Amino acid sequence: MAEILLILALSVLLAWPLGHYLARVLKGTPSRSDALFVPIESTIYNLLRIDPRRGMSWRGYALAFLVSNALLCVFAWLVFMFQHWLPLNPDGIPGMRWDLALHTAISFITNTNQQHYSGQAQLSYLSQMVGIVSLQVLTPMMGLGIAAAILRGLFGGLNAATAQEGEERNLGNYWVDVTRLSLRVFLPLSLVLSLALTSQGVPSTFAGAQTAQPIDASAGMAEQTIPVGPVAAMVATKQLGTNGGGWYGPNSAVPLENPTPLANALEIIAIVVLPIAVVFMVGPFTGRRRLTALVFGVMATLSVVSLGLAQWSEYQPNAAVAGLAAPGPNLEGKEVRFGASGSALWAAVTTQTSNGSVNAMHDSLNPLAGTVALVNMLINSIWGGIGCGLVGHLVFLLLSIFIAGLMIGRTPEVFGRKLETGEVRLLSFLIVLQSLVILGFTALALVIPGVAANSNPGLHGIAQVFYEYTSAYANNGSGFEGLGDASYWWNLSASATLLLGRYPCLLIPLLVAGRLARKRQAPESAGSLNIESATFGATMIAVIVLITVLSYLPALVLGTVGEQLMLAGG
Repeated sequence: MAEILLILALSVLLAWPLGHYLARVLKGTPSRSDALFVPIESTIYNLLRIDPRRGMSWRGYALAFLVSNALLCVFAWLVFMFQHWLPLNPDGIPGMRWDLALHTAISFITNTNQQHYSGQAQLSYLSQMVGIVSLQVLTPMMGLGIAAAILRGLFGGLNAATAQEGEERNLGNYWVDVTRLSLRVFLPLSLVLSLALTSQGVPSTFAGAQTAQPIDASAGMAEQTIPVGPVAAMVATKQLGTNGGGWYGPNSAVPLENPTPLANALEIIAIVVLPIAVVFMVGPFTGRRRLTALVFGVMATLSVVSLGLAQWSEYQPNAAVAGLAAPGPNLEGKEVRFGASGSALWAAVTTQTSNGSVNAMHDSLNPLAGTVALVNMLINSIWGGIGCGLVGHLVFLLLSIFIAGLMIGRTPEVFGRKLETGEVRLLSFLIVLQSLVILGFTALALVIPGVAANSNPGLHGIAQVFYEYTSAYANNGSGFEGLGDASYWWNLSASATLLLGRYPCLLIPLLVAGRLARKRQAPESAGSLNIESATFGATMIAVIVLITVLSYLPALVLGTVGEQLMLAGG
Protein backbone atom coordinates (compact mmCIF):
# COMPACT_ATOMS: atom_id res chain seq x y z
CA MET A 1 0.00 0.00 0.00
CA ALA A 2 2.85 2.40 0.79
CA GLU A 3 4.36 1.74 -2.64
CA ILE A 4 1.02 2.40 -4.38
CA LEU A 5 0.45 5.66 -2.49
CA LEU A 6 4.00 6.82 -3.24
CA ILE A 7 3.64 6.12 -6.97
CA LEU A 8 0.27 7.90 -7.16
CA ALA A 9 1.50 10.87 -5.13
CA LEU A 10 4.60 11.29 -7.32
CA SER A 11 2.44 11.09 -10.43
CA VAL A 12 0.22 13.97 -9.24
CA LEU A 13 3.15 16.06 -7.99
CA LEU A 14 4.96 15.73 -11.32
CA ALA A 15 1.79 16.35 -13.32
CA TRP A 16 1.02 19.70 -11.66
CA PRO A 17 3.96 21.73 -13.04
CA LEU A 18 3.87 19.75 -16.27
CA GLY A 19 0.24 20.78 -16.80
CA HIS A 20 1.11 24.45 -16.39
CA TYR A 21 4.00 23.99 -18.82
CA LEU A 22 1.63 22.39 -21.37
CA ALA A 23 -0.65 25.43 -21.11
CA ARG A 24 2.25 27.80 -21.81
CA VAL A 25 3.40 25.72 -24.80
CA LEU A 26 -0.08 25.66 -26.33
CA LYS A 27 -0.62 29.38 -25.72
CA GLY A 28 2.74 30.18 -27.33
CA THR A 29 4.02 32.01 -24.27
CA PRO A 30 7.62 33.22 -24.82
CA SER A 31 10.23 31.32 -22.81
CA ARG A 32 14.00 31.00 -22.47
CA SER A 33 13.86 27.72 -24.41
CA ASP A 34 12.80 29.60 -27.55
CA ALA A 35 16.45 30.07 -28.50
CA LEU A 36 16.71 26.29 -28.87
CA PHE A 37 13.31 25.38 -30.27
CA VAL A 38 12.27 28.30 -32.50
CA PRO A 39 14.92 27.63 -35.21
CA ILE A 40 13.90 23.95 -35.36
CA GLU A 41 10.21 24.81 -35.47
CA SER A 42 10.76 27.42 -38.18
CA THR A 43 12.59 24.87 -40.29
CA ILE A 44 9.69 22.43 -39.96
CA TYR A 45 7.15 25.12 -40.86
CA ASN A 46 9.17 26.03 -43.95
CA LEU A 47 9.41 22.40 -45.04
CA LEU A 48 5.65 21.97 -44.59
CA ARG A 49 5.04 25.36 -46.27
CA ILE A 50 2.70 26.61 -43.58
CA ASP A 51 2.24 29.99 -41.98
CA PRO A 52 2.38 29.47 -38.19
CA ARG A 53 0.53 32.76 -37.64
CA ARG A 54 -2.52 31.60 -39.60
CA GLY A 55 -5.30 30.11 -37.48
CA MET A 56 -7.78 27.44 -38.49
CA SER A 57 -11.50 26.87 -38.16
CA TRP A 58 -12.68 23.52 -36.87
CA ARG A 59 -12.92 22.32 -40.49
CA GLY A 60 -9.35 23.31 -41.29
CA TYR A 61 -8.07 21.75 -38.08
CA ALA A 62 -9.94 18.50 -38.74
CA LEU A 63 -8.76 18.33 -42.35
CA ALA A 64 -5.12 18.81 -41.38
CA PHE A 65 -5.50 16.11 -38.72
CA LEU A 66 -7.02 13.62 -41.18
CA VAL A 67 -4.52 14.31 -43.98
CA SER A 68 -1.49 13.91 -41.71
CA ASN A 69 -2.90 10.70 -40.26
CA ALA A 70 -3.67 9.21 -43.68
CA LEU A 71 -0.20 9.93 -45.05
CA LEU A 72 1.58 8.54 -41.99
CA CYS A 73 -0.62 5.44 -41.96
CA VAL A 74 0.13 4.57 -45.60
CA PHE A 75 3.85 5.17 -45.01
CA ALA A 76 3.92 2.86 -41.97
CA TRP A 77 1.89 0.20 -43.81
CA LEU A 78 4.44 0.10 -46.63
CA VAL A 79 7.38 -0.02 -44.23
CA PHE A 80 5.91 -3.03 -42.41
CA MET A 81 5.19 -4.95 -45.61
CA PHE A 82 8.57 -4.31 -47.23
CA GLN A 83 10.87 -4.26 -44.19
CA HIS A 84 12.82 -7.24 -45.57
CA TRP A 85 14.11 -4.97 -48.38
CA LEU A 86 15.00 -2.11 -46.03
CA PRO A 87 18.09 -1.55 -43.84
CA LEU A 88 18.46 -2.07 -40.08
CA ASN A 89 17.21 -5.65 -40.17
CA PRO A 90 20.14 -7.61 -38.70
CA ASP A 91 18.01 -10.66 -37.87
CA GLY A 92 16.59 -11.00 -41.40
CA ILE A 93 12.92 -10.63 -40.38
CA PRO A 94 10.53 -11.02 -43.37
CA GLY A 95 7.86 -8.50 -44.31
CA MET A 96 4.40 -8.64 -42.74
CA ARG A 97 1.35 -10.02 -44.53
CA TRP A 98 -0.75 -7.14 -45.92
CA ASP A 99 -3.65 -7.46 -43.46
CA LEU A 100 -1.38 -7.70 -40.41
CA ALA A 101 0.66 -4.74 -41.67
CA LEU A 102 -2.54 -2.76 -42.22
CA HIS A 103 -3.84 -3.54 -38.73
CA THR A 104 -0.49 -2.60 -37.20
CA ALA A 105 -0.33 0.71 -39.08
CA ILE A 106 -3.92 1.61 -38.15
CA SER A 107 -3.34 0.50 -34.58
CA PHE A 108 -0.40 2.84 -34.12
CA ILE A 109 -1.79 5.81 -36.07
CA THR A 110 -4.84 5.69 -33.78
CA ASN A 111 -2.64 5.77 -30.64
CA THR A 112 -3.90 2.27 -29.73
CA ASN A 113 -0.92 -0.07 -30.21
CA GLN A 114 -3.07 -3.18 -30.29
CA GLN A 115 -0.58 -5.84 -31.31
CA HIS A 116 -1.47 -8.97 -33.27
CA TYR A 117 2.24 -9.71 -33.62
CA SER A 118 5.33 -10.14 -31.44
CA GLY A 119 7.63 -7.22 -32.10
CA GLN A 120 10.91 -8.96 -31.35
CA ALA A 121 10.16 -11.66 -33.94
CA GLN A 122 8.17 -9.81 -36.63
CA LEU A 123 9.54 -6.26 -36.87
CA SER A 124 12.97 -5.04 -37.94
CA TYR A 125 14.78 -2.30 -36.06
CA LEU A 126 13.83 0.16 -38.82
CA SER A 127 10.15 -0.78 -38.54
CA GLN A 128 10.27 -0.40 -34.77
CA MET A 129 11.92 3.01 -34.94
CA VAL A 130 10.36 4.58 -38.04
CA GLY A 131 7.00 2.82 -38.15
CA ILE A 132 6.32 2.41 -34.44
CA VAL A 133 8.26 4.87 -32.26
CA SER A 134 7.70 7.86 -34.55
CA LEU A 135 3.95 7.24 -34.45
CA GLN A 136 4.15 6.81 -30.68
CA VAL A 137 5.60 10.32 -30.51
CA LEU A 138 3.24 12.05 -32.92
CA THR A 139 -0.18 10.48 -32.34
CA PRO A 140 -0.59 11.43 -28.66
CA MET A 141 0.42 14.99 -29.48
CA MET A 142 -2.15 15.01 -32.30
CA GLY A 143 -4.82 14.00 -29.80
CA LEU A 144 -3.70 16.73 -27.41
CA GLY A 145 -3.82 19.25 -30.24
CA ILE A 146 -7.46 18.31 -30.92
CA ALA A 147 -8.24 18.72 -27.19
CA ALA A 148 -6.65 22.17 -27.21
CA ALA A 149 -8.68 23.19 -30.27
CA ILE A 150 -11.89 22.01 -28.56
CA LEU A 151 -11.07 24.04 -25.44
CA ARG A 152 -10.47 27.10 -27.61
CA GLY A 153 -13.84 26.49 -29.26
CA LEU A 154 -15.69 26.14 -25.96
CA PHE A 155 -14.18 29.38 -24.75
CA GLY A 156 -14.77 31.32 -27.95
CA GLY A 157 -11.64 30.77 -30.01
CA LEU A 158 -8.57 32.97 -30.29
CA ASN A 159 -10.44 35.75 -32.12
CA ALA A 160 -13.51 35.78 -29.86
CA ALA A 161 -13.08 39.41 -28.85
CA THR A 162 -13.57 40.74 -32.39
CA ALA A 163 -15.62 37.99 -34.09
CA GLN A 164 -19.31 38.36 -34.90
CA GLU A 165 -21.95 35.76 -34.08
CA GLY A 166 -21.99 33.00 -36.70
CA GLU A 167 -18.41 33.70 -37.79
CA GLU A 168 -15.89 30.85 -37.78
CA ARG A 169 -13.50 31.08 -34.85
CA ASN A 170 -9.76 30.61 -34.84
CA LEU A 171 -9.17 27.31 -32.99
CA GLY A 172 -5.41 27.43 -33.41
CA ASN A 173 -3.06 25.95 -35.98
CA TYR A 174 -2.84 22.15 -36.06
CA TRP A 175 0.72 22.03 -37.40
CA VAL A 176 1.97 24.51 -34.83
CA ASP A 177 0.29 22.70 -31.94
CA VAL A 178 1.66 19.28 -32.88
CA THR A 179 5.15 20.60 -33.64
CA ARG A 180 5.48 22.56 -30.40
CA LEU A 181 4.08 19.76 -28.25
CA SER A 182 6.32 17.13 -29.84
CA LEU A 183 9.54 19.17 -29.64
CA ARG A 184 9.03 20.98 -26.34
CA VAL A 185 7.19 18.34 -24.30
CA PHE A 186 7.20 14.80 -25.54
CA LEU A 187 10.70 14.32 -26.95
CA PRO A 188 12.52 15.79 -23.91
CA LEU A 189 10.45 13.64 -21.52
CA SER A 190 11.07 10.55 -23.65
CA LEU A 191 14.81 11.21 -23.69
CA VAL A 192 14.97 11.48 -19.91
CA LEU A 193 12.90 8.34 -19.35
CA SER A 194 14.77 6.29 -21.95
CA LEU A 195 18.10 7.15 -20.30
CA ALA A 196 16.67 6.22 -16.89
CA LEU A 197 15.42 2.87 -18.23
CA THR A 198 18.75 2.19 -19.95
CA SER A 199 20.46 2.70 -16.59
CA GLN A 200 18.18 -0.01 -15.16
CA GLY A 201 19.19 -2.55 -17.81
CA VAL A 202 16.67 -2.06 -20.63
CA PRO A 203 18.57 -2.80 -23.90
CA SER A 204 19.59 0.16 -26.05
CA THR A 205 21.66 -1.19 -28.93
CA PHE A 206 21.66 -1.73 -32.69
CA ALA A 207 23.38 -5.09 -32.33
CA GLY A 208 21.52 -8.18 -33.49
CA ALA A 209 20.03 -10.89 -31.30
CA GLN A 210 22.38 -12.26 -28.64
CA THR A 211 23.15 -15.94 -28.12
CA ALA A 212 23.42 -17.29 -24.59
CA GLN A 213 24.18 -20.74 -23.23
CA PRO A 214 21.70 -21.94 -20.59
CA ILE A 215 23.05 -22.99 -17.22
CA ASP A 216 21.47 -26.41 -17.55
CA ALA A 217 22.37 -27.31 -21.12
CA SER A 218 21.72 -30.96 -20.33
CA ALA A 219 17.96 -30.21 -20.39
CA GLY A 220 18.08 -30.27 -24.19
CA MET A 221 18.60 -26.57 -25.02
CA ALA A 222 22.15 -26.03 -26.20
CA GLU A 223 21.77 -22.27 -26.63
CA GLN A 224 19.16 -19.52 -26.41
CA THR A 225 18.63 -16.60 -28.79
CA ILE A 226 17.73 -13.35 -27.01
CA PRO A 227 16.38 -10.54 -29.22
CA VAL A 228 17.59 -7.06 -28.24
CA GLY A 229 17.66 -3.67 -29.93
CA PRO A 230 16.93 0.00 -29.14
CA VAL A 231 14.27 -1.10 -26.67
CA ALA A 232 14.58 1.68 -24.06
CA ALA A 233 13.49 4.44 -26.47
CA MET A 234 10.38 2.51 -27.48
CA VAL A 235 9.44 1.68 -23.88
CA ALA A 236 9.77 5.36 -22.93
CA THR A 237 7.49 6.53 -25.75
CA LYS A 238 4.99 3.70 -25.24
CA GLN A 239 4.52 4.63 -21.58
CA LEU A 240 4.60 8.43 -21.79
CA GLY A 241 2.34 8.63 -24.83
CA THR A 242 -0.41 6.32 -23.52
CA ASN A 243 0.64 4.12 -26.43
CA GLY A 244 1.37 0.76 -24.81
CA GLY A 245 2.94 -1.22 -27.65
CA GLY A 246 5.78 -3.42 -26.45
CA TRP A 247 9.05 -4.32 -28.16
CA TYR A 248 8.42 -7.86 -26.93
CA GLY A 249 5.16 -9.79 -27.22
CA PRO A 250 4.49 -10.08 -23.45
CA ASN A 251 5.17 -6.34 -23.10
CA SER A 252 6.45 -5.06 -19.75
CA ALA A 253 6.08 -8.49 -18.18
CA VAL A 254 9.38 -9.28 -19.95
CA PRO A 255 12.41 -8.47 -17.75
CA LEU A 256 14.20 -6.86 -20.70
CA GLU A 257 11.45 -4.20 -20.87
CA ASN A 258 10.94 -3.92 -17.13
CA PRO A 259 13.98 -5.26 -15.26
CA THR A 260 13.85 -3.70 -11.77
CA PRO A 261 11.39 -2.37 -9.17
CA LEU A 262 12.56 1.17 -9.99
CA ALA A 263 11.94 0.62 -13.70
CA ASN A 264 8.48 -0.72 -12.87
CA ALA A 265 7.67 2.35 -10.76
CA LEU A 266 8.98 4.73 -13.43
CA GLU A 267 6.88 3.04 -16.11
CA ILE A 268 3.70 3.20 -14.01
CA ILE A 269 4.26 6.89 -13.29
CA ALA A 270 4.89 7.47 -16.99
CA ILE A 271 1.52 5.91 -17.84
CA VAL A 272 -0.50 8.51 -15.92
CA VAL A 273 1.68 11.61 -15.62
CA LEU A 274 0.76 13.23 -18.95
CA PRO A 275 -2.97 12.38 -18.82
CA ILE A 276 -3.13 13.94 -15.34
CA ALA A 277 -1.03 16.88 -16.54
CA VAL A 278 -3.59 17.53 -19.30
CA VAL A 279 -6.23 17.91 -16.57
CA PHE A 280 -4.04 20.41 -14.73
CA MET A 281 -3.52 22.23 -18.05
CA VAL A 282 -7.22 23.07 -18.33
CA GLY A 283 -7.26 25.81 -15.67
CA PRO A 284 -4.32 27.93 -16.82
CA PHE A 285 -5.16 27.33 -20.49
CA THR A 286 -8.81 28.42 -20.22
CA GLY A 287 -8.59 30.81 -17.27
CA ARG A 288 -11.14 28.75 -15.31
CA ARG A 289 -9.21 27.22 -12.42
CA ARG A 290 -12.32 25.69 -10.87
CA LEU A 291 -12.90 23.71 -14.04
CA THR A 292 -9.65 21.85 -13.36
CA ALA A 293 -10.93 21.01 -9.88
CA LEU A 294 -14.17 19.62 -11.34
CA VAL A 295 -12.46 17.47 -13.98
CA PHE A 296 -9.76 16.24 -11.60
CA GLY A 297 -12.29 15.48 -8.85
CA VAL A 298 -14.49 13.36 -11.12
CA MET A 299 -11.59 11.51 -12.70
CA ALA A 300 -9.77 10.93 -9.41
CA THR A 301 -12.92 9.58 -7.72
CA LEU A 302 -13.50 7.04 -10.49
CA SER A 303 -9.80 6.18 -10.50
CA VAL A 304 -9.63 5.45 -6.77
CA VAL A 305 -12.75 3.25 -6.90
CA SER A 306 -11.38 1.35 -9.88
CA LEU A 307 -7.99 0.85 -8.27
CA GLY A 308 -9.48 -0.27 -4.96
CA LEU A 309 -11.68 -2.92 -6.60
CA ALA A 310 -8.78 -4.25 -8.68
CA GLN A 311 -6.53 -4.51 -5.63
CA TRP A 312 -9.19 -6.30 -3.57
CA SER A 313 -9.95 -8.71 -6.40
CA GLU A 314 -6.36 -9.76 -7.02
CA TYR A 315 -5.80 -10.44 -3.33
CA GLN A 316 -8.51 -13.11 -3.48
CA PRO A 317 -7.43 -16.71 -4.24
CA ASN A 318 -7.62 -17.96 -7.81
CA ALA A 319 -10.50 -20.43 -8.04
CA ALA A 320 -8.63 -22.45 -10.68
CA VAL A 321 -6.06 -23.62 -8.13
CA ALA A 322 -8.39 -24.01 -5.14
CA GLY A 323 -7.27 -26.97 -3.07
CA LEU A 324 -3.96 -27.27 -4.91
CA ALA A 325 -2.10 -24.58 -2.97
CA ALA A 326 -2.36 -22.58 0.20
CA PRO A 327 -4.88 -19.71 -0.03
CA GLY A 328 -3.31 -16.44 -1.08
CA PRO A 329 -3.34 -13.73 -3.73
CA ASN A 330 -3.95 -14.58 -7.37
CA LEU A 331 -0.48 -15.04 -8.87
CA GLU A 332 -1.49 -16.80 -12.09
CA GLY A 333 -0.15 -14.94 -15.13
CA LYS A 334 1.93 -12.58 -12.99
CA GLU A 335 5.58 -11.78 -12.52
CA VAL A 336 6.33 -12.79 -8.92
CA ARG A 337 8.70 -9.80 -8.79
CA PHE A 338 5.68 -7.48 -8.88
CA GLY A 339 3.14 -9.71 -7.13
CA ALA A 340 -0.61 -9.19 -6.97
CA SER A 341 -0.44 -5.58 -5.78
CA GLY A 342 1.95 -4.24 -8.42
CA SER A 343 0.14 -6.13 -11.17
CA ALA A 344 -3.31 -4.90 -10.11
CA LEU A 345 -2.04 -1.31 -9.90
CA TRP A 346 -0.67 -1.52 -13.43
CA ALA A 347 -3.84 -3.22 -14.77
CA ALA A 348 -5.99 -0.46 -13.29
CA VAL A 349 -3.97 2.55 -14.50
CA THR A 350 -3.24 1.11 -17.95
CA THR A 351 -6.99 0.80 -18.62
CA GLN A 352 -7.92 4.05 -16.86
CA THR A 353 -5.72 5.62 -19.51
CA SER A 354 -5.60 4.38 -23.09
CA ASN A 355 -2.11 2.99 -22.52
CA GLY A 356 -2.78 -0.75 -22.70
CA SER A 357 0.71 -1.93 -21.74
CA VAL A 358 0.84 -4.77 -19.21
CA ASN A 359 3.18 -6.24 -16.62
CA ALA A 360 0.87 -9.24 -16.09
CA MET A 361 -1.54 -11.18 -18.28
CA HIS A 362 -5.04 -9.68 -18.04
CA ASP A 363 -6.56 -12.97 -19.18
CA SER A 364 -5.51 -14.40 -15.79
CA LEU A 365 -7.03 -11.63 -13.67
CA ASN A 366 -9.79 -12.63 -11.29
CA PRO A 367 -13.21 -11.89 -12.82
CA LEU A 368 -13.83 -8.71 -10.79
CA ALA A 369 -10.46 -7.23 -11.80
CA GLY A 370 -11.23 -8.17 -15.40
CA THR A 371 -14.55 -6.34 -15.06
CA VAL A 372 -12.73 -3.29 -13.71
CA ALA A 373 -10.41 -3.26 -16.72
CA LEU A 374 -13.37 -3.54 -19.10
CA VAL A 375 -15.42 -0.81 -17.41
CA ASN A 376 -12.38 1.50 -17.33
CA MET A 377 -12.11 1.17 -21.11
CA LEU A 378 -15.85 1.51 -21.70
CA ILE A 379 -15.83 4.79 -19.76
CA ASN A 380 -12.56 5.72 -21.50
CA SER A 381 -12.26 9.06 -19.77
CA ILE A 382 -11.19 8.31 -16.21
CA TRP A 383 -7.83 9.73 -17.24
CA GLY A 384 -7.97 8.51 -20.80
CA GLY A 385 -5.41 8.98 -23.53
CA ILE A 386 -3.41 12.17 -23.86
CA GLY A 387 -5.94 14.71 -25.10
CA CYS A 388 -8.45 12.00 -26.04
CA GLY A 389 -9.32 11.36 -22.40
CA LEU A 390 -10.11 15.02 -21.84
CA VAL A 391 -12.19 15.09 -25.04
CA GLY A 392 -14.20 12.06 -23.87
CA HIS A 393 -14.65 13.69 -20.48
CA LEU A 394 -15.94 16.87 -22.13
CA VAL A 395 -18.52 14.77 -24.01
CA PHE A 396 -19.82 13.46 -20.66
CA LEU A 397 -19.64 17.01 -19.28
CA LEU A 398 -21.84 18.40 -22.06
CA LEU A 399 -24.31 15.52 -21.79
CA SER A 400 -24.48 16.04 -18.03
CA ILE A 401 -25.16 19.75 -18.56
CA PHE A 402 -28.02 18.85 -20.91
CA ILE A 403 -29.51 16.30 -18.49
CA ALA A 404 -29.12 18.63 -15.49
CA GLY A 405 -30.74 21.46 -17.45
CA LEU A 406 -33.75 19.28 -18.18
CA MET A 407 -33.97 18.25 -14.52
CA ILE A 408 -34.16 21.84 -13.27
CA GLY A 409 -36.18 23.22 -16.17
CA ARG A 410 -33.54 25.52 -17.66
CA THR A 411 -32.11 25.84 -21.14
CA PRO A 412 -28.80 23.96 -21.02
CA GLU A 413 -25.85 26.33 -21.38
CA VAL A 414 -22.13 25.68 -21.45
CA PHE A 415 -19.93 28.63 -20.53
CA GLY A 416 -22.64 31.09 -21.59
CA ARG A 417 -23.55 29.40 -24.88
CA LYS A 418 -26.77 27.47 -25.43
CA LEU A 419 -26.43 23.71 -25.88
CA GLU A 420 -29.13 22.98 -28.43
CA THR A 421 -30.65 20.00 -30.19
CA GLY A 422 -28.01 19.76 -32.92
CA GLU A 423 -25.12 19.52 -30.48
CA VAL A 424 -26.91 17.01 -28.23
CA ARG A 425 -27.73 14.77 -31.20
CA LEU A 426 -24.08 14.70 -32.24
CA LEU A 427 -22.92 13.87 -28.71
CA SER A 428 -25.61 11.19 -28.30
CA PHE A 429 -24.50 9.63 -31.59
CA LEU A 430 -21.09 8.96 -30.03
CA ILE A 431 -22.70 6.99 -27.20
CA VAL A 432 -24.78 4.93 -29.65
CA LEU A 433 -21.82 4.42 -32.01
CA GLN A 434 -19.68 2.90 -29.26
CA SER A 435 -22.37 0.38 -28.32
CA LEU A 436 -23.16 -0.45 -31.93
CA VAL A 437 -19.54 -1.11 -32.89
CA ILE A 438 -18.40 -3.04 -29.81
CA LEU A 439 -21.51 -5.14 -29.33
CA GLY A 440 -22.09 -5.61 -33.06
CA PHE A 441 -18.62 -6.96 -33.82
CA THR A 442 -18.66 -9.07 -30.64
CA ALA A 443 -21.95 -10.67 -31.68
CA LEU A 444 -20.68 -11.35 -35.22
CA ALA A 445 -17.45 -12.93 -33.97
CA LEU A 446 -19.35 -15.21 -31.58
CA VAL A 447 -22.16 -16.22 -33.93
CA ILE A 448 -19.97 -17.20 -36.91
CA PRO A 449 -18.36 -20.60 -36.20
CA GLY A 450 -14.60 -20.59 -35.95
CA VAL A 451 -14.18 -16.84 -36.41
CA ALA A 452 -13.54 -15.86 -32.79
CA ALA A 453 -10.74 -18.42 -32.29
CA ASN A 454 -11.02 -17.89 -28.52
CA SER A 455 -9.10 -20.26 -26.28
CA ASN A 456 -11.70 -20.55 -23.50
CA PRO A 457 -15.24 -21.92 -23.51
CA GLY A 458 -18.30 -20.40 -21.85
CA LEU A 459 -18.39 -17.00 -20.21
CA HIS A 460 -14.67 -16.38 -20.33
CA GLY A 461 -14.61 -17.09 -24.06
CA ILE A 462 -17.27 -14.40 -24.56
CA ALA A 463 -15.26 -12.04 -22.35
CA GLN A 464 -12.14 -12.55 -24.48
CA VAL A 465 -13.95 -11.41 -27.63
CA PHE A 466 -15.77 -8.54 -25.88
CA TYR A 467 -12.49 -7.35 -24.34
CA GLU A 468 -10.70 -7.32 -27.71
CA TYR A 469 -13.25 -5.05 -29.38
CA THR A 470 -13.64 -2.87 -26.28
CA SER A 471 -9.87 -2.41 -26.17
CA ALA A 472 -9.74 -1.56 -29.87
CA TYR A 473 -12.58 0.99 -29.67
CA ALA A 474 -11.13 2.58 -26.54
CA ASN A 475 -7.76 2.90 -28.32
CA ASN A 476 -6.27 0.95 -25.42
CA GLY A 477 -4.60 -2.08 -26.97
CA SER A 478 -4.48 -4.52 -24.03
CA GLY A 479 -6.14 -7.89 -24.40
CA PHE A 480 -7.41 -11.06 -22.80
CA GLU A 481 -4.73 -13.06 -24.58
CA GLY A 482 -5.60 -16.47 -25.91
CA LEU A 483 -7.38 -15.31 -29.03
CA GLY A 484 -6.01 -16.39 -32.39
CA ASP A 485 -5.99 -12.72 -33.33
CA ALA A 486 -3.58 -12.72 -36.28
CA SER A 487 -6.31 -13.90 -38.69
CA TYR A 488 -7.89 -11.94 -41.54
CA TRP A 489 -11.09 -11.55 -39.49
CA TRP A 490 -9.41 -10.13 -36.43
CA ASN A 491 -7.01 -7.89 -38.36
CA LEU A 492 -9.73 -6.34 -40.52
CA SER A 493 -12.60 -6.16 -38.01
CA ALA A 494 -10.29 -4.77 -35.34
CA SER A 495 -8.95 -2.22 -37.86
CA ALA A 496 -12.49 -0.98 -38.49
CA THR A 497 -13.09 -0.77 -34.74
CA LEU A 498 -9.85 1.15 -34.23
CA LEU A 499 -10.80 3.75 -36.83
CA LEU A 500 -14.35 4.18 -35.51
CA GLY A 501 -13.06 4.48 -31.96
CA ARG A 502 -10.59 7.23 -32.84
CA TYR A 503 -11.80 9.63 -35.49
CA PRO A 504 -15.52 10.17 -34.76
CA CYS A 505 -14.70 10.45 -31.05
CA LEU A 506 -12.26 13.30 -31.73
CA LEU A 507 -13.82 15.04 -34.72
CA ILE A 508 -17.47 15.16 -33.58
CA PRO A 509 -16.57 16.98 -30.32
CA LEU A 510 -14.39 19.30 -32.42
CA LEU A 511 -17.43 19.99 -34.62
CA VAL A 512 -19.57 20.65 -31.53
CA ALA A 513 -16.93 23.02 -30.15
CA GLY A 514 -16.83 24.83 -33.49
CA ARG A 515 -20.62 25.23 -33.46
CA LEU A 516 -20.62 26.51 -29.88
CA ALA A 517 -17.80 28.94 -30.61
CA ARG A 518 -19.93 30.65 -33.28
CA LYS A 519 -22.72 31.41 -30.81
CA ARG A 520 -23.01 34.64 -28.89
CA GLN A 521 -21.76 34.26 -25.33
CA ALA A 522 -24.19 35.47 -22.69
CA PRO A 523 -22.83 36.59 -19.31
CA GLU A 524 -23.31 34.11 -16.52
CA SER A 525 -25.89 35.08 -13.90
CA ALA A 526 -27.45 33.75 -10.71
CA GLY A 527 -29.77 31.69 -12.91
CA SER A 528 -26.93 29.96 -14.74
CA LEU A 529 -26.19 26.32 -13.97
CA ASN A 530 -23.10 26.13 -11.77
CA ILE A 531 -21.09 23.27 -13.25
CA GLU A 532 -17.95 23.96 -11.24
CA SER A 533 -19.33 22.47 -8.04
CA ALA A 534 -19.25 19.24 -6.08
CA THR A 535 -22.97 18.72 -6.77
CA PHE A 536 -22.47 18.84 -10.51
CA GLY A 537 -19.41 16.60 -10.16
CA ALA A 538 -21.57 13.96 -8.44
CA THR A 539 -24.13 14.35 -11.23
CA MET A 540 -21.41 13.73 -13.81
CA ILE A 541 -20.26 10.57 -12.07
CA ALA A 542 -23.85 9.30 -11.98
CA VAL A 543 -24.30 10.04 -15.70
CA ILE A 544 -21.03 8.30 -16.61
CA VAL A 545 -21.83 5.19 -14.57
CA LEU A 546 -25.44 4.97 -15.75
CA ILE A 547 -24.57 5.32 -19.43
CA THR A 548 -21.85 2.68 -19.13
CA VAL A 549 -23.84 0.23 -17.01
CA LEU A 550 -27.08 0.51 -18.98
CA SER A 551 -25.31 0.07 -22.31
CA TYR A 552 -23.09 -2.87 -21.43
CA LEU A 553 -24.50 -4.65 -18.40
CA PRO A 554 -25.91 -7.58 -20.44
CA ALA A 555 -22.54 -8.10 -22.17
CA LEU A 556 -20.69 -7.88 -18.84
CA VAL A 557 -23.08 -10.39 -17.23
CA LEU A 558 -22.41 -12.80 -20.07
CA GLY A 559 -18.69 -12.39 -19.42
CA THR A 560 -16.65 -11.34 -16.40
CA VAL A 561 -19.59 -10.36 -14.16
CA GLY A 562 -21.16 -13.76 -14.79
CA GLU A 563 -17.88 -15.44 -13.90
CA GLN A 564 -17.69 -13.45 -10.66
CA LEU A 565 -21.27 -14.35 -9.74
CA MET A 566 -20.58 -18.04 -10.41
CA LEU A 567 -17.55 -17.91 -8.11
CA ALA A 568 -19.51 -16.08 -5.41
CA GLY A 569 -22.23 -18.73 -5.63
CA GLY A 570 -19.73 -21.52 -5.19
